[in-house]
Amino acid sequence: MDNYLDSHYIHRSNWLRAAVLGANDGIISISSLAIGIAAASSTREPIVLATVAGLVAGALSMAAGEYVSVSSQTDTEKADIEREIKELKEMPEEELNILAQIYEKRGLKKETARQVAIELTEKDALATHIRDELGINEISQANPIQAALASGASFTVGGVLPLLVVLFAPVKGMEYWLYGFTIIFLVILGATSAKTGGSSIKKAILRITIWGTIAMVLSALVGYLFGVNI
Repeated sequence: MDNYLDSHYIHRSNWLRAAVLGANDGIISISSLAIGIAAASSTREPIVLATVAGLVAGALSMAAGEYVSVSSQTDTEKADIEREIKELKEMPEEELNILAQIYEKRGLKKETARQVAIELTEKDALATHIRDELGINEISQANPIQAALASGASFTVGGVLPLLVVLFAPVKGMEYWLYGFTIIFLVILGATSAKTGGSSIKKAILRITIWGTIAMVLSALVGYLFGVNI
């Protein structure tokens, strides 16, 4: 029973979300940035400089943003748990009624819901309220440092791919090389994330390539519209 989640994918959702988000951002944002500069430049140096700067700034921003975001979520959860501890101490009967109502709304008969609430309260009242009233469990709980490392590292891995294209593709028409390789990278990322998460590969690829194409086309337009030779 301890390994009942092994055959499911939901326990991967936290780190998979952070990793896919980071890699997707790394590929699309760095490619879009490079395409925008490539559309306005006839030499490789400015494209490389902008790509590397974007890669460093993006990786640090992703890691910091994910850490702050998940820390805020964790702080809110801790505050709610403290509040629950206080309520259980000050008004245990009201808390028991709330628990019984929750189980009743989930489909149990009134008497059964009350009995389940009593038994689970006797076993571990706080754990039961955290799980069933607040909706916090071992799957939903996220680690800020783990999420920050996953986002920063995956952004770097994703961002290095268009950087390789910038370093080795011909300068003339580089925006087209970047677009073509980026679509390939996104297809691989979409397929990998869908397979890891057990979802539809076709839907994941379609979703990620459409948004990637929009970002790159708009970035190229910015480069062309400014008409500046870098």
